[in-house]
Amino acid sequence: MAARLLSLRRRTTPAAVGAVAVSIFLLPKRTLHAEAPPEKHVRHPAVLSSDQALLTFPSTQLARKPIYDDLALIRNPPKSTSQDPSPISPAPTDRLAYQIRRARLFLHAHTAIAEDQLNSFMSTILTHERSFTQTVASLAPPPESHERVMPGALYVLVAAMAGSIISRNRNILLRATVPFAVGFGAAWVVLPVTMRNVGDLVWRYEERVPLISVNHMRIRGAVEETWRQTKRRGEVTRKWSDERVREVREAMEGWVRKGR
Repeated sequence: MAARLLSLRRRTTPAAVGAVAVSIFLLPKRTLHAEAPPEKHVRHPAVLSSDQALLTFPSTQLARKPIYDDLALIRNPPKSTSQDPSPISPAPTDRLAYQIRRARLFLHAHTAIAEDQLNSFMSTILTHERSFTQTVASLAPPPESHERVMPGALYVLVAAMAGSIISRNRNILLRATVPFAVGFGAAWVVLPVTMRNVGDLVWRYEERVPLISVNHMRIRGAVEETWRQTKRRGEVTRKWSDERVREVREAMEGWVRKGR
């Protein structure tokens, strides 16, 4: 059995060696590509040394085995396309111009703010001045009323001084109220149109505060009602006194007529 295996091995060994030799001669020794480079730019690798083939002709690298790719990358490292530029510090003149620009912008902004505030303040003052002048002008009586403010104001002042003189030796309440009451009454007698305008102006300001306006209306209603009652009673008293005087006069006339 063993002799038969040895004889079989001896017979098959030459055939295997021959097949390997034939395959070595028949197999291609070069890698084929779909698009081969032009022949004029490629020289045969046998002409140049291995180092020259790697460094000078990149097309010959295609013919080498893949184990040589690392060597080619080591000898020819890829160059980076984008290189970070080193930071450039600005010149002193640029820094000075930047600081001057910031200072000018700061001054301009604050100057504009101050100008706007000043214009707003002046506009407010002019508005109040115009409102004050219009209010004072509205208090004056119209020309058709033939009412003159200057002499009438002097008369009111004299009347208030007379009231203070009258209440000079009285208590503090009378000394505070009598001059005002006398002057107020004189103003309504001497300057009725002006006092009516003043009352309308005061009423417009009182309407802004409902509590004051309501109390004012109540007091005004009470005063007007008192004044009407006083006038009515005065008329009744005047009529009664006229009748009494007429009766006394008729009695006197009859007594004188009888005495004759």
